[in-house]
Amino acid sequence: MTRPTDHTPDATRPTVSFEFFPPQTLEASFRLWETVQALAPLKPGFVSVTYGAGGTTRKLTHDAVTTIGKNYGLNVAAHLTCVDATRAETLEIIETYAQAGVTEIVALRGDPPKGAAGFQAHPEGFASSVELIEALARDGRFTIRCGAYPEPHPEAADTLADVRWLKRKTDAGASSAITQFFFEAETFLRFRDACAAEGISARLIPGILPIQSWKGARAFAQRCGAQIPAWVEDRFAAAIADGREQELSVEICAELCSRLMAEGVEDLHFYTLNRPQLTQAVCARLGVAAALVSAA
Repeated sequence: MTRPTDHTPDATRPTVSFEFFPPQTLEASFRLWETVQALAPLKPGFVSVTYGAGGTTRKLTHDAVTTIGKNYGLNVAAHLTCVDATRAETLEIIETYAQAGVTEIVALRGDPPKGAAGFQAHPEGFASSVELIEALARDGRFTIRCGAYPEPHPEAADTLADVRWLKRKTDAGASSAITQFFFEAETFLRFRDACAAEGISARLIPGILPIQSWKGARAFAQRCGAQIPAWVEDRFAAAIADGREQELSVEICAELCSRLMAEGVEDLHFYTLNRPQLTQAVCARLGVAAALVSAA
């Protein structure tokens, strides 16, 4: 089977990809399939399905990955973590994905279970994302993606430490890295320069968050270490007062993406939160939907 590769089919518009999370209720299930159906026509380079903290959505992730691939013909990258599993259990999961025709995996250390003080490797499991990537590379059946932090990970000393850890992941076999979300293009551009200085040649894909709720996005940013510029705070405060939160979200997100594209970025990965409307609107601003319509 020929593996998909990251490429830009049209220099005037980016290659987009989308992240979904597996549903845990019937209502959430309907929302996921509505989101996939709405975004599939944008012809993403790939879509990914997350893995719950502590491995809590292991079976749900597998079911979502295989269903999306089978029913929508999309290239699906399954998230896989090191949390709360032995090496044997993780290798078994890898085998089930291979048997299901999955060719891409997003290999992550993973978040600790809810309530845990921090990550603790399973005594018989993979101790880090690097070890997991090495195992996937030895397997040889997958395109391997990993995570990256354009701003310091909460457990990292500084951005350089994150860059050097990313170098270990790409040396181990990851061919591309999807970043945590950020608010300003310069954050990603500085990170890209730092990666180049460390000899990282893997493709860097900026993670983009269309903000569904400023309150929720603000809390998420604080947990993951994403710095919130004062101008973003001010603009959302004014927009919420005027009932324009969603409109501002699309405007800011599209401006961010356009700036990245102007600096040579060809791939954009959207964290959809299983709600398609804002992602659709941003993609339309970037010419993705228009390009599809004109080609029909």
